[in-house]
Amino acid sequence: MNKLCQILKIDNEDLLFQQITSTFKDKGITLWDYFVNWEKVYKNIKPIEKELNLLNVLIGKDNIEQEVYELIKEYPQVIKAFPFLIAFRSTSVSILIDETNFIYKDYDFKHRLMSDDDCKDLTLFFMQSGLGNLMKDKKVKNLVDYVTGVEVGLDSNGRKNRGGTMMEKIVETFVKATCDELGLEYMTQANAKKIKAKWNIDIQVDKSSRNLDFAINQNGKLYFIECNFYGGGGSKLKSTATEYVKMNEYWNAQNITFIWVTDGAGWKSTLKPLREYFDKADYLLNLEMLKDKVLNYIID
Repeated sequence: MNKLCQILKIDNEDLLFQQITSTFKDKGITLWDYFVNWEKVYKNIKPIEKELNLLNVLIGKDNIEQEVYELIKEYPQVIKAFPFLIAFRSTSVSILIDETNFIYKDYDFKHRLMSDDDCKDLTLFFMQSGLGNLMKDKKVKNLVDYVTGVEVGLDSNGRKNRGGTMMEKIVETFVKATCDELGLEYMTQANAKKIKAKWNIDIQVDKSSRNLDFAINQNGKLYFIECNFYGGGGSKLKSTATEYVKMNEYWNAQNITFIWVTDGAGWKSTLKPLREYFDKADYLLNLEMLKDKVLNYIID
């Protein structure tokens, strides 16, 4: 019988699996810091804030091309801000200026001593990229505010990764509470090197780069926890379940208890691979079970 059934005194594995899958969080786990990493946004703007304020003088100028040239000539450091104005992360770019003969023009946005030709080239870039008209037509009023908006937009690409981070953040709340209550130590992003250094325990790893979301040490007995949240379905769920079946076997062979904490409405359309893991492993938990202190029961 499944060990979790024994711990929870449930004598029917089908009933336990139904209990797990019926209490998945349909509404997700969106926290306030999911939307924008404001610290990162402001950190990205800080190094070019002075340059953006210098470029502000261009707003509304009629002879914009000449004004850009003169500004670059007098304050060459302003070119550092050019990529940020067009939501581009690199400090250099090659533009295909003749698509029939495949002729390229290279542009470098690093601050340096520039010749007249450099100033002309970068003025051309400013104009051709659309920044000239943006400034001339007063489409923006302040470039620091404008780039703040650009950075917020770029940061939205990180929401997918933040989803995983939020799950780890929530799970750690329960891991910490369990360890505090039982007087145990835990670590996040655990690997063989960190475990050896902190607890002087040797483990065999199949991948030198492998990190576990959490490791708990109970007087030399290790518990490894992996967690994830799937708001939507897809092939990733099946491959994750298959990987964790193997991972469970691998750690169990070293007398390490493996616990998988997963949740999300995505599983409701992909129950088969989850059931395969459930049938082959001892511990499949969801957030509701953590709330009910099931982790304490497993370790204690």
